[in-house]
Amino acid sequence: MTKAAVIHQHGDPDVFSWEDVEVGSPGLGEVRVRHTAISLNWADLKYREGGDNHYPVPSLPAVIGLEAVGVVEEVGEGVDLVEVGDRVAYGALPLGAYAEARVITAECLYLVPDGVNDEQAAAAYLKGLTAQYLAERAYPIAAGETVLVHAAAGGVGMILSQLAKHRGATVIGTAGSADKVAIALAHGCDHAIDYLAEDFQERVIEIVGEKKIDVVFDSVGLATFEKSLDLLRPRGMMVSYGHASGKVPPIDIVDLAHKGSLYLTRCTGRTYNTGRQNFVTQADALFAMIADGTVRVDVNQRYALSDAARAHREMATRSTKGLSVLIP
Repeated sequence: MTKAAVIHQHGDPDVFSWEDVEVGSPGLGEVRVRHTAISLNWADLKYREGGDNHYPVPSLPAVIGLEAVGVVEEVGEGVDLVEVGDRVAYGALPLGAYAEARVITAECLYLVPDGVNDEQAAAAYLKGLTAQYLAERAYPIAAGETVLVHAAAGGVGMILSQLAKHRGATVIGTAGSADKVAIALAHGCDHAIDYLAEDFQERVIEIVGEKKIDVVFDSVGLATFEKSLDLLRPRGMMVSYGHASGKVPPIDIVDLAHKGSLYLTRCTGRTYNTGRQNFVTQADALFAMIADGTVRVDVNQRYALSDAARAHREMATRSTKGLSVLIP
């Protein structure tokens, strides 16, 4: 039998149960994948906790998880995109990655190229695609601009900072400890601020001056949103793509005018990474940059999949640094 980390109810990390699950054989257009590395994402915590309409679990019991790498074990009828033995990655709904193996549609699979190992691919796939659409499409960063990246030592933040630097920007990052500041500085940031030790707004002004930020990339939400708006130059842009500290309350759009005719967007990969050719093209570019060293992908934590509860507990308390994977 195949083992999986299953939740029978929402709650704290102790709701995980390590148990047998029935995977079955792939049907039309599907493949069976045996996982070799599974990504640990902030969204996973939301799916486990419940209560957030942005992260619904269709039914319980459930196997959560969005992103993994593995080897194709069996292909169903009509599948010609992959073959048995191929090394593949995915980062898409439906949930189900927290298992030793699963059945999934072939359309969402990406053939992992040589030069990127399984742990790197699992840890960076979805986060890297997110960083790409943020830096290249949500707000196409131009050389000479100054950007602020919150959670710059997190999974998306590390890659996003490197992409921004590669595109010629001056990158300021925030992080939640001295160790994480060091990680941010090693992954693309020209300046990094420990937001727990000092006021990030005041520090940014010291570095570049008032209202000099061209774009803010914010996955933190409530704790950073208002001050970030006040750092933007006239007609600058706030790119919100998460709310780890809590949801931003409703705002009066007239305030955007008073603060400098600002732009605001709330992004999701479900909009930007739709269509197979789209995500394949983006992933090709991402993995080429990882393979040639333009983007560093350092996996800092490895947990047994059977120990998913500990992984979630440490991520929730922000004791993890950078990228983490679960190993079946």
